[in-house]
Amino acid sequence: MDYEAIYRRSIERPEEFWAEEAKAIYWHTPPRQILDYSNPPFRKWFVGGETNLCYNAVDRHVGERGEQLALVAVSSETGVTREVSYAELFREVNAFAAVLKRLEVGRGDRVVIYMPNMAEAVFAMLACARIGAVHSVVFGGFAAHNLALRIDDATPKLLIAADAGCRGGKVIPYKPLVDAACAEAASPPAKVLIVSRGLDAAEPRVEGRDVDYAALREQVGDAQVPVEWLESNEPSYLLYTSGTTGKPKGVQRDVGGYAVAMAQSMRTVFDCAPGQVMFSTSDVGWAVGHSYNVYGPLIGGCTALLYEGLPTTPDAGAWWALCEKYGVRTMFSSPTAIRVLKKHDIGFIRDHDLSRLKYLFLAGEPLDEPTAVWINGALGKPVIDNYWQTETGWPALTLLPGVDMKPVKFGSPGFPNLGYRMKVIDERTGVEVAAGRKGVLVIVPPLPPGCMTTVWNDDARFLQSYFSHFDELLYSSLDWAIRDEEGYTFILGRTDDVINVAGHRLGTREIEEVISGDPGVAEVAVIGVHDELKGQLPVVFVTMRQAPQDPCAVAAELRQRVVRQLGAVARPSRVHIVNALPKTRSGKLLRRSLQALAEQRDPGDLSTLDDPNALEEIRRVLNMPGE
Repeated sequence: MDYEAIYRRSIERPEEFWAEEAKAIYWHTPPRQILDYSNPPFRKWFVGGETNLCYNAVDRHVGERGEQLALVAVSSETGVTREVSYAELFREVNAFAAVLKRLEVGRGDRVVIYMPNMAEAVFAMLACARIGAVHSVVFGGFAAHNLALRIDDATPKLLIAADAGCRGGKVIPYKPLVDAACAEAASPPAKVLIVSRGLDAAEPRVEGRDVDYAALREQVGDAQVPVEWLESNEPSYLLYTSGTTGKPKGVQRDVGGYAVAMAQSMRTVFDCAPGQVMFSTSDVGWAVGHSYNVYGPLIGGCTALLYEGLPTTPDAGAWWALCEKYGVRTMFSSPTAIRVLKKHDIGFIRDHDLSRLKYLFLAGEPLDEPTAVWINGALGKPVIDNYWQTETGWPALTLLPGVDMKPVKFGSPGFPNLGYRMKVIDERTGVEVAAGRKGVLVIVPPLPPGCMTTVWNDDARFLQSYFSHFDELLYSSLDWAIRDEEGYTFILGRTDDVINVAGHRLGTREIEEVISGDPGVAEVAVIGVHDELKGQLPVVFVTMRQAPQDPCAVAAELRQRVVRQLGAVARPSRVHIVNALPKTRSGKLLRRSLQALAEQRDPGDLSTLDDPNALEEIRRVLNMPGE
């Protein structure tokens, strides 16, 4: 099938195109209208259609492939592997749904899930979808303050938490973080459901609030819970993402459009058919985890492989051993993970039979050419870069091996995906730029099915964050890009103050607000600096109200303050205490100049600099080891 022809049809006749694609999922009530775009840029797909994500992911497969593995949950941290067939998944999800019903959770209620990559996290997500509850999974590595922010925005009726997670053999108790978050939150949940793995037996329970999952699971037995049929545009889940302000944005996803996008992308992008195995190394708390650890593979009738642990535990062959054992066809990981593996002997890959592995997809951050070349040579398989965002929910730029596999061009995620009408435009004029010219990557609305519908409870923020940057109504990716003569797009980095640390998006403003909360801090600037392993790392420049007697101790405390409130992923790589920060005469901090200096690049035009001495001090501290 010719990519150009099917792509043109998807953007020129979208209603006809998506009506055909919608046949890939089960509709309890067929849609009466494919697209309602009467209130731009808000759009509704498959209006009037009633369906359910859980039914499409579980129930409809039980009769045909009940004994096929639906989920394999492997933990190199605990040494436990759990293999779950579609029939067993049906029983476990129904039991979890029955537990939710006992806790009076119903249609439209929000449920926060704070769990690592374990089978029960998948059961919980699907159980919420089954009864029409709106789940919001929060990455288990996030600190209590971050969890509290999400609780207050989602106002959940229930929070589901594991007793603990593990990282590198170290147990990370979750219950104290949950308790601290609930204490901080203005709208804490009435109930907290604890799913224990026996990792933190001593954790105390809060009387009247905390409930043990195992006890309720035993009580409900093999109860079956009817599916709640939802109109296509009702919310399915919330997933919070960092923004340029301290308050995270609740990306809201729909039901029908998302199900159709998952079914289509499993076939066209990932080329994974019913009965085949997909291994996504993401965490369920991220967008990739939602789409391609859970919903995509299961809606597609595939086997989903879920992994908890480091890619180097027990050795650097851990992932490839799983690919061999389970016959993985499509693998999805991140450039950071591959850069970690690159430090180890290539024999850890080549010692395994990877004959059934057909593709390795990499996303979450820009893929550098040396890493792409290395893993391509090590595997001898196509390595497919793809670009998308939490907001899009599935790839926006990619190659399509399930349709028409174009040549891989290292450094580029490829071409616009089906349904995505994309342009690279001049940031000032909004005019599309010529090939080879840098511009901002935008999507011409209406956004295709599967993309976010709005920001939870904040339509104004949805408009402001994504559609207010140009005179024309366009979705701004807030990423710089270049498109070459052949149509391949290359992503160059962010236009805003969001940085990418090993595929995790962090708002520099979030880190700045945490550090500013220290009473001794006068002013702070946080930038993202290039890192060979993780893509970017946060670096802090701070001025104090009084000169500290021990700058190293102050810097260490500020670093720990960030970890306590935002989690280890946000830990600054360096904290520099300086006497002044470089500003323009109008008082604007020169963050881009700071970043350029930190990366040993030209800081650009400094004619508006208010105090040249401030810049000289920055140069001085950057030539010294960070505190």
